[in-house]
Amino acid sequence: MGLVQTKVQPLFIGVDGGGSKCRATIYSVDGNVLGTGVAGRANPLHGLAQTFESIEESTRLALLDAGMKESDSRLLVAGLGLAGVNVPRLYQDVVNWQHPFAAMYVTTDLHTACIGAHRGADGAVIITGTGSCGYSHVDDTSLSIGGYGFALGDKGSGAWLGLKAAEHVLLALDGFAVSTSLTDMLLNYFNVTDALGIVENLAGKSSSCYAALARNVLDCANDGDAVAIAIVQEGADYISEMARKLFSLNPVRFSMIGGLAEPLQAWLSADVVAKISETLAPPEFGAMYFAQQEFNKSLSV
Repeated sequence: MGLVQTKVQPLFIGVDGGGSKCRATIYSVDGNVLGTGVAGRANPLHGLAQTFESIEESTRLALLDAGMKESDSRLLVAGLGLAGVNVPRLYQDVVNWQHPFAAMYVTTDLHTACIGAHRGADGAVIITGTGSCGYSHVDDTSLSIGGYGFALGDKGSGAWLGLKAAEHVLLALDGFAVSTSLTDMLLNYFNVTDALGIVENLAGKSSSCYAALARNVLDCANDGDAVAIAIVQEGADYISEMARKLFSLNPVRFSMIGGLAEPLQAWLSADVVAKISETLAPPEFGAMYFAQQEFNKSLSV
């Protein structure tokens, strides 16, 4: 793709950074997509260096896709929607980063996902991917639920499903729990024959490694495995309760985003499913929209 850069028409880049990947999309001032790039995870909870590296790499790839030079990042006004920056210290660390952009505005991935899902209008959103969290914004009131990161929260997420499955299988292999097809699935997935083989593949690994097991856990549940069903239903019940809390603000629209948003719908409560609306734009659009709003405010000061 090619483009023409002018002084009166700034370009914007929206960055959506989470526990598994970082996606950056360059937009013209009127919202047309010029280029997109995808890199590794960008959650400051799991390391600032990795986060900055992924932002820079996804930006580089987006620039190349747009027919621009890597050095043209200095022409971009960036909006960053990142997991983990709900923690004040991490937010400040990112804000203080010597970034490669013309200007940079930072908020949570929840905020930008909500903006994108409803194209700037009020609404509610739940992210169910590697992690899980919810956000609702109506008038001047916002409600944020979860987003505490793997090991401290993320119930109903891909990482949580993988962790719970691994915990049960290890208990089963030690003779403390019933062995089901979930056990065979995990052993076959890692091509190992015992508990220590599983531990070797998972101990100390990132949330994304556990999240990679989620689809397999869902497959076992859909095939009737009682243990997998119990795990998936517990996670889905939590997501349904999260949604109901978000509904307390009476949002006009509600959307679900993330790799598990669609497969989890079959396990959610009917009253929650009935309220789900399609997402109108991706989180990167929300990040770009946020950057546009903040950039325009700075011009009027």
